[in-house]
Amino acid sequence: MAIYSEFSDAELMLLLSGSDGLAFAEIYQRYTGALFIHAYRILGDEEEAKDVIQELFAVLWIKRNTIVLRTSLSSYLYSSVKNRILDLIAHKKVEDRYVRSLGRFIDEGEYVTDQQVREKELSELIEREVALLPPRMREVFELSRRDNLSYKEIAEELNISDKTVKKQVNSALSILRQKLDIAFLCAFFLRFL
Repeated sequence: MAIYSEFSDAELMLLLSGSDGLAFAEIYQRYTGALFIHAYRILGDEEEAKDVIQELFAVLWIKRNTIVLRTSLSSYLYSSVKNRILDLIAHKKVEDRYVRSLGRFIDEGEYVTDQQVREKELSELIEREVALLPPRMREVFELSRRDNLSYKEIAEELNISDKTVKKQVNSALSILRQKLDIAFLCAFFLRFL
């Protein structure tokens, strides 16, 4: 009966490629402790280190027929552990960024989105109410608020007095205020129905 602990790494890999379970067990026994310590030193987390080592040996068994060593078995195993740790760290960074991004969206996104929707609705409501103003009053109001013209500039453009412009703007604001107050009250009460 063969004593697997006496075989070299190269002999064990040859036997492993032929699906020899005892060769796999010997490789596992020979390297698992040192690889675990190596992984644990880098990761600082016992469970993550165990997972890395378990995954490494699972892949070693699955790919046993296709693995071609260009260096020693120990170099291959240590490189594999290092690569798995780097993948794990990269995955954790991506995951952390995603979680932070999701957290920001939850914290700020809903508020921003809700606020933007409300601002858009309010803007549309104001536009509808301005469109319902009498034509001359709407024209004066739009020149005042949208075009930022002074009362004097509006009076000159429309060939009316400054007092008429002031009265038209004040009337428009009064009408809009009343209609918007009613709309806000309705919206407020509809939320509680």
